[in-house]
Amino acid sequence: MPQIEIREVTTPGDLKTFAHFPRSLYKDNPYWVPPMYQNVLNTFSPDKNAAYEYSRSRQWLALRDGNVVGRVAAILSEGHRQRWNQAYMRFGWLDFVDDPAVCAALLGRVEAWARENGCSAVHGPLGFTDMDQAGMLVEGFDEPGTMATIYNHAYYPKYLEQLGYVKDTDWVEYEITVPGEPDPKISKLANIILRRENLRLVSFTSKNEILVYAKKIFALFNESYRELYGFIPLNERQVDYYTQQYFSFIRPEFVMAVVNEADEMVAFGITMPSLTKAMQRAGGKLFPFGFIHLLRALKKNDRADLYLIAVKPEYQGKGVNAVAINHINEVYIQHGIKKVESNPELEDNHRVQGQWKHFDTRQHKRRRCYIKPLS
Repeated sequence: MPQIEIREVTTPGDLKTFAHFPRSLYKDNPYWVPPMYQNVLNTFSPDKNAAYEYSRSRQWLALRDGNVVGRVAAILSEGHRQRWNQAYMRFGWLDFVDDPAVCAALLGRVEAWARENGCSAVHGPLGFTDMDQAGMLVEGFDEPGTMATIYNHAYYPKYLEQLGYVKDTDWVEYEITVPGEPDPKISKLANIILRRENLRLVSFTSKNEILVYAKKIFALFNESYRELYGFIPLNERQVDYYTQQYFSFIRPEFVMAVVNEADEMVAFGITMPSLTKAMQRAGGKLFPFGFIHLLRALKKNDRADLYLIAVKPEYQGKGVNAVAINHINEVYIQHGIKKVESNPELEDNHRVQGQWKHFDTRQHKRRRCYIKPLS
């Protein structure tokens, strides 16, 4: 069999090849959702990705007979080391043809760089921050993906485990059925919580209204997600970038916030009509016509995705989640949403999963972060 060549990404052309490789790997796969390719290019641009202020990254392609058969990125994050006191190397953007030798060659290069830098372990798939996709799919290969998650072939986990990678943590995902009308028990509880805690629900009708609260949203994101697996706080440049990237085309009715009497943000919820089918039709490109599919999906849809829900730590356990869930549920009913994807939740985050106890749910996907200690 021809030898596998591992070539580092060093030119804009290499990076474009790196970004587009999954397009051929998942051709005609009905469950894979193409990424926004320009966002992938931006992720690996030190000029555009502020995570490079505390990270280094290298990317590699695997080739056989001159054809690309795999890719991987490695991230050495000083932000992770400072936050978690762990000398770990991250890997992500891992894709490869159905050949264990290709997987071994790619991860072997990541492990070699990790050893050169004195790392004690390699773990992933993870990105630079929690805003990047994370977690290898280990259950739910016949379920459509979302913009927020990784899709991968079923042979991926098997080949990683053959190389000595083991489970470090799992995320689970739920499909939630939206009821035909609001649950009066949740509505009553939400109103009680608002009065008891002197809180105010903030709904939005325009993107400009959301932008006023953008910095408060990301400040609360940093505070409330702080203890979650692998979390690295966003810096100011990252907040500005994600504000521009996500809030520029978000549908304002699908976003909500809760503030206290001092107008301090206590909770927020960011959801969107599902862009899964739209991204598949657009092929990961906004232009020349891809944006039309996205605009249609934002306006007319019967599915939605939950992206971020956060509650200030001192308000957790006080029922504030009921305020968010009640409002979001009412918005879904009003706009004809029938099914909702929860997107990943840590399997041991029982407080978050408890939000769905009043709904008809189906736990339909599981994804995993693997780890391999290095000798």
